[in-house]
Formats: sequence, C-alpha cells, structure tokens
Amino acid sequence: MFAFLRTHSIVACALLLLLLQSVCAHAGEDWLPIAPEELKMTAEPKAPGAMAIYLYRQVDRDDVESRETTYARIKIFTEEGRKYADIEIPFVKGSENIKNIQARTVHPDGSIINFDGKTYEKTVVKAKGVKFLAKTFTMPDVQVGSIIEYRFTRILPEDYVFDSRWLLSEELFTRHARFSLHQNSQFTLQWSWPRGLPPGTNPPAMDHRVVRLETQDIPAFQIEDYMPPVDKMKYRVDFMYTRNQEKDAEKFWKAQAIQVYRGVDSFTDRHKAMEKAVAQIVSASDTAEQKLREIYARCQKIRNTTFEPEKTQQELDREKLKEIRNVEDVWKHGYGNGWDITWLFLALARAAGFDADPVLIATRDTHFPFSPSLMNPDDLNTNVVVVKLDGKDIYADPGVAFAPFEVLPWSETGAPGLRINKDGGSWITTTTPEAANSGVERKATFQLDEGGSLEGQVTLTFKGISALSRRIELNQEDAAERKKFLEDEMKSYVPVPAEVELTNVPDWASSSNRMNAEFHVKIPAWTSSTGKRTFVPLMPFGGGEKHLFEGETRVHPIYFDYPYMDLDDVSITPPSGLQISGLPTPQNTDAKAVAYGLTAEDRNGALHVTRRLMLNLQLVEVKYYGPLHKFFQIVRSGDEQQAVLSALHPPQ
Repeated sequence: MFAFLRTHSIVACALLLLLLQSVCAHAGEDWLPIAPEELKMTAEPKAPGAMAIYLYRQVDRDDVESRETTYARIKIFTEEGRKYADIEIPFVKGSENIKNIQARTVHPDGSIINFDGKTYEKTVVKAKGVKFLAKTFTMPDVQVGSIIEYRFTRILPEDYVFDSRWLLSEELFTRHARFSLHQNSQFTLQWSWPRGLPPGTNPPAMDHRVVRLETQDIPAFQIEDYMPPVDKMKYRVDFMYTRNQEKDAEKFWKAQAIQVYRGVDSFTDRHKAMEKAVAQIVSASDTAEQKLREIYARCQKIRNTTFEPEKTQQELDREKLKEIRNVEDVWKHGYGNGWDITWLFLALARAAGFDADPVLIATRDTHFPFSPSLMNPDDLNTNVVVVKLDGKDIYADPGVAFAPFEVLPWSETGAPGLRINKDGGSWITTTTPEAANSGVERKATFQLDEGGSLEGQVTLTFKGISALSRRIELNQEDAAERKKFLEDEMKSYVPVPAEVELTNVPDWASSSNRMNAEFHVKIPAWTSSTGKRTFVPLMPFGGGEKHLFEGETRVHPIYFDYPYMDLDDVSITPPSGLQISGLPTPQNTDAKAVAYGLTAEDRNGALHVTRRLMLNLQLVEVKYYGPLHKFFQIVRSGDEQQAVLSALHPPQ
C-alpha cells in the first residue's frame, strides 16, 4: 500500500467523501474516490481560463525507508489542456529511480481506462534556460472533461539522508494538496519556507516524527524564458538535516569550515608523493603560469569517472576499481571522480610552491540565491581551487571535464563560496567571465539564386563557456545525437525553415577554448520582390532573438547563465543581373550592460553584413524588464532590415 493510504488524515478524508455519497470511480482498491461534481465540472472559478487544474496532489516522503510516493489528479477543461496527458516526472539520474508507476483516465461518465503503455526517459525543455531529465508517458484516451490520475514511487539512495523540499507550486492551479515527511531520527531536522506559504496555509507541523502540511487554492506557477532556478521561485518547504546545533551563522560556518578543512587536508596531505609527481609534470625553467597550466592539463588527463556513462552493478563489479583514499591513490591509479581530481590539483599546486586553497561553491544552477543564514552546508555542492598567480586569485576546476584553464562551468561563475583554511574560512565570490570570452561566432558565405533562396557554407565557433557547456551536455551522446543537436541549433538561428547539414566532426573531447561546427545551409524563399526591386533581409541568424522578451510584462527576474558576445559575419552574393542599390543605415546601441550593432556594405558586389550582440548581465530584477524588452525590440527591428537589389544598368 502507498504511504498516503497509511495516513489517518487521508483515510478520514475518504470516509468523509463516502458519507457525502460521492461516487467512487476506481481501478483497484487504492485510488481515492472521485466526487460527482469533479466528474461534471467544466471550469474552476478560482483559476479562470485554466486549461486544466490539479484537483488533488499528495507527496509523502519517508527518510527512514528512503522513498517518496506521489499521487496526482488532474482535470482537463479544454482541448489545449489535453497536452497534460503527457506526464513528466523529473528525476536525478544516477541517484534516484522512479518505480511503481500506475495511471488511469476517468471520463465524465465514470468509465475508466487504465494506463498500460511504456515510459521513456528524455530531456524536457520548458523554456530557454529551463530543462530537466524526466520519465515520461502518455495517458490513454484523454478527452475534454476527463480526469487523469497517476502515482509513483521515487526510490532514494539507501541509508543516505539528504536535504529535500516540498514543491507546493506547480504549473497548474492546485485545488487541494497534502504533504508529509517521516523524519530520520539520526539527525536533527529543520525546515523553512523561504518564499512564504500560499494564502491561508498553516505552517508545517511535526506529529510523531512526521512533518505534515495541508494547503489549497495554490496559484499556477508561470515558467518564463531565462528565469532563476524554477524550484527556487516556487512556494516550497525546504528541509535540512544537521548534527550541528549552532544557532549563530558565523560560528556555524566557522565550525563547518574547520571540519571540512580537516577532511580535505587528510585527503591531500601526501607532500612527498606530490613533489615527485610535480617533477614529472613541469620543468625548472617554466614560468609560474606555465607550471600551473601544465599541472592543470595533467590533472585533466586523469580518468574522470564523474563524466562516464552510468554503469550497472555488474559492470562495476567486473571493473573492480580500487578505493580512492587520498590524492596519491588518484595519481597512482590514474582515475578518480571530479572532486578527487580537483583536490589532486590543489595538492600538486601546493607541492609546486603555489599558495592555493580549497573552496566549496554553491552552484548557480540549483542554489541561487544562496543564503548563509540558512546554515545549510549541503548548498555548497561542488569544489574548486583558488590559486595565487602573479598576485592575482584565479579559480580552477580541472575536475570538470573539457574545462579550459581559468574557465569554470557557468554554474560556478559569479557564485558564492567558502574559502577553507585550518582556522575556518571566508566567504568569496568566484569571478564572472568577460562577455567577449563566450558566445557564438557565425561566419557565412551565401549565394543568392534567381528564385530568392540562399545557399552556402556556415561555420559556427563556440567560445569559452559556450563551447564547454555543449561539450558537457553532449558528453554521453553518440555521434548521431550530437549531429542532430548541432543541426537543430543551427536551424534555431534561422528565423524561417531551413535545410541544414553538419559537414565536419567537431572536437568534442578537448579542453580547447573553441569548438567549430561547419554546415551546408539552404534557406528557401529568403527574398521578396516588388516590381523591379528585390528585398533581401540582412540577418539570416536572428532566429534566437526573434521572440525573446516579446511580452510587455514579466513575472520573474531575468537570469542569464553567463555574459556572452555573439558575432556574425555574413556575405551574400546576388545572382547575375542584380546589383545592390540600397542599404539601410548602420545600427549601434550601446547601453554598457547590453549592446547591439549591425552594418551592411557593398563589398565588391556582394552584400556584406556584420552584427554584434553583447549581454553582460546575470540577474535583472523585474522592475528593469522594460529597458531589456525595449532593447530586444531594437535588435529585432535591426535584424529585419533589408537591402535592395535591382537590375544591372547596361553599359553606356
């Protein structure tokens, strides 16, 4: 039986519904009863215009049994709302398993169709900058007026307690919801609700080692392009287990830092072995920077198990990797996970005479904003090393595969961290890269034919974090999936349908600052004609900004992964018999944090267009959305400008 059936409150609710002469539509004994008015309802007055709503949600987490059960019931109101028949269950691959999926569709007349189809794993994209891995399946025969309900069990790592949360807000309005958490008694449990609770909701309360909360009428959560981590913006309750009873944040983090330092020191204190290793890596004549770069590069040659495909237990048993107890083991065995390799770099840098410290970082992809006052050490979820080089602090993380020297993955840039030493620690913020160091350069040479189609060669050059992010994202995909990914990305740049074929094999496995992808591209019907004039849109690569920040209003802050600068260099040769007879005026908007420029010229009879788009932003509050909205209107207007072609004048 599921946890929700073992709770007294749910049993009481079921009995009450029966006493009210509810009808019970069920496939098996465990489904909760459905009231007649729920079968008949066609709208929700508290969510006017909603395509669908949650009639009921329940989440029961058990930190003793290391599992969590979820129950959901959704009412479909409109044809468009039928899209919610595609169920998505987010999960963390490698540490969670989704089991015991059961689902059914209940029609307004009470008839039932049970789900007996397949489930799939895929990456779900909700908006630009919002995507997650999910188990997915499609409910059977969902119609307007249907109720769909499903339940599943999330299996967590055995005997491993980690911080969790109840997400009270969801994409749909929620009529009624219940949550519980069975505490693991080995630790002290704390909880908070950083964004408040839905109106009329009482705070969570402990009842015999079970924390409970009941709520209703939760507004639908709106997902927008480029917003902070979605879960951090929702109504939620965060849980934290701790053994540290310190109430003062400064004292808490000092004690935590000292404890962590002891562990890091124990792992890295192999000075003689590290000195021998350094002697194999660097030369006495090398400059300090050369030495540090060579140490970094050598660490990245260590086999990084974090970036390998997930293995079955049988595969792990056959491989029989030896236990890694310290940096000497990492060096001797030639493998380790990302944390191990970064601490190896720390040990080697120190052995080479550098002033280097360990740093724990709260990554911006999941822990933004980070608040030390919450005293949650698990928010510091990754490690980097800070090294003094020529009087300047640089941050390095060779435990991230493909990361160039001095380039961190975007989630570790501009991020808060705790710099650790034997006396405690100090708070730092990692560096934010310059916009010019990341982004995409697009160089294209097109021929325009008499039918108005563009055809030619395009080279995309991904720079800095832009190259690193793609290498990480596609690390475990095969050649066909990588090819499709890049071709789809190329198509996304073109504001109209285009034919695209990748013609080279990019360097996916290096730590180079650049990665090139080459394409053959054809864009049909690119031009338009009026009388004897042909109009040619200047920018064939404005698709990425075509609908960006179009809305007049904004709900959430705007959150960019990293600063970037995109550069375009496009040459379009007209067909014989046509010449350039008109060019628009150059565009140049520079607001320091954002900049856009576009120029077009006649270069030896060919239309030559250059474009620059720069964003040097991380977080933009909603109150500043207006200027950003206006800026992208300028970008779209500039990209849509046209050159004019006309017939060549016959020689006199």
